[in-house]
Amino acid sequence: MKGGIQGLKVSQVSFILVGLVCVTVLILAWTKTTLLTPFIPTQGRSLQLDLDEAGPKELLDGDSNSTQTQKKQVNSPGSSETPLAVDRGNIENVTTTHKEETPSSVIERTGSDEFSEGKNRSKQTEIVPESSSTVESPIKREQRGNLSDTTGNKETPSTVERLGSQELSRGQNKSEKAEFVPEVIKEQTRNLSAATGNKDCNYAKGKWVIDESLPLYSGFGCKQWLSSMWACRLTQRTDFEYEKLRHLINQKLTLAYRISHIMILYLTRKCRIMKDKTLAFIGDSLGRQQFQSLMCMVTGGEERHDVLDVGYEYGLVKARGAVRPDGWAYRFPITNTTILYYWSASLCDLEPIDPSNPKTTDFAMHLDRPPAFLRTFLPRFNVLVLNTGHHWNRGKLQANRWVMYVNGVPNTNRKIADIFGARNLTVHSIAKWVNEQLPLYPGLKAFLRTMSPRHFFNGDWNTGGTCDNTTPLSGGKEVVEDDSSDPLTAGAVSGTSVELLDITALSQLRDEGHISRYSIKATPGMQDCLHWCLPGIPDTWNEVLFARL
Repeated sequence: MKGGIQGLKVSQVSFILVGLVCVTVLILAWTKTTLLTPFIPTQGRSLQLDLDEAGPKELLDGDSNSTQTQKKQVNSPGSSETPLAVDRGNIENVTTTHKEETPSSVIERTGSDEFSEGKNRSKQTEIVPESSSTVESPIKREQRGNLSDTTGNKETPSTVERLGSQELSRGQNKSEKAEFVPEVIKEQTRNLSAATGNKDCNYAKGKWVIDESLPLYSGFGCKQWLSSMWACRLTQRTDFEYEKLRHLINQKLTLAYRISHIMILYLTRKCRIMKDKTLAFIGDSLGRQQFQSLMCMVTGGEERHDVLDVGYEYGLVKARGAVRPDGWAYRFPITNTTILYYWSASLCDLEPIDPSNPKTTDFAMHLDRPPAFLRTFLPRFNVLVLNTGHHWNRGKLQANRWVMYVNGVPNTNRKIADIFGARNLTVHSIAKWVNEQLPLYPGLKAFLRTMSPRHFFNGDWNTGGTCDNTTPLSGGKEVVEDDSSDPLTAGAVSGTSVELLDITALSQLRDEGHISRYSIKATPGMQDCLHWCLPGIPDTWNEVLFARL
């Protein structure tokens, strides 16, 4: 009996011990899971990338494959919309988004595969964070239903097309520590060339789409570089939807645009692409607008007291009695990059016929001779952008007292005396001259920009013409033609190494972007349907320029 009782007790103790062990294991397992939960990333939370591990090459490579559907987003912990700031030379925000994210927090944007001529009909989609409280703007409603599509393609009414470069908004990543890696750009450029075969690189084609990251600088700022008469934010104008449109080219060339954005933002920081180089704009007031646009873009519209005025090196100083100098030149010490503009409305060499009477003398307008400024300083330029166009009319020639000369003597050829004939001779002459100089300066890249369109309706500038439209893209949103809308300029560079910077057709669709009747004064001013509001269309010209670089 006693042995039985002891055996029973041993069995009970064994069962109790086994039970305690099981309970202990369960408790430990539960406790371990609870303790590790904060360290395990859920699908609703994002991991912040280690920038030492993810360099610019890795972050840029994702854009080179246009056939894959990308859904990327990197958010800082505790925030659903804060983009990851990249300080290692790249600008792209690489992100991951939970595939079951609610529709109210995202906007599906259509990629640009529809521009790849039918080779890939599947649309590339990306997910962009969007505040649910965002109020729909008129241009978005216009984009959904009212804008005419010149190609006739049907688009999903609920789809808002965007080019989502939020990382470029208002000069993000302005850290001076950010360094650019030229090898990355070179590799991406090689990938681009391989993808396009150098036969589809028509930057004039494409369509305008909404981009909420625009503008890259504020129209209220950039007072150091931007003329107040072109800063429409300072006028009585109240609609600014024109600032939110970007020209989207076909998918093969989208990478080139991305690279151009990076180059522009880092141009005056530690960007070796333009280190110790000079970019020169030579042309009329539209060239001056492109110059001011680029100055605002590279500085983000901020005051830069470190920038040096080096106009004196190029003779660009205001003469006694003059309203302004003949141009401006600024140097960014960090990269020793110089950006300059020289006023030459006709791209002709001008010289006084009677130097002894500068106030009353006429000026010889040498149609077949480039400006003396260009001949003198061309060896110092690395990028040259030329333009002319709107000063070629009788009124301008008479007001400026310009007399046409050819071969050093007054012109007697009636065909050349015609305004079109004179401009044709000049544009062809300067394109030929620059082309002859290019072999002497292997590092020089030269562009001849096409004419910026005017939009005077119901008359001309002096006969009551107006441009009161404020609805973006009311006349269409896409350029589909292969040929340039400025055949004279296109013909001048044909067969030369001077490149065509074709901005005419894409600008023709943007009649709402002009200064119009608005001025900084309390009363409406004269209708200006020639110059553009800034920020505005000339920003796109610079994007195209740097995509070409």
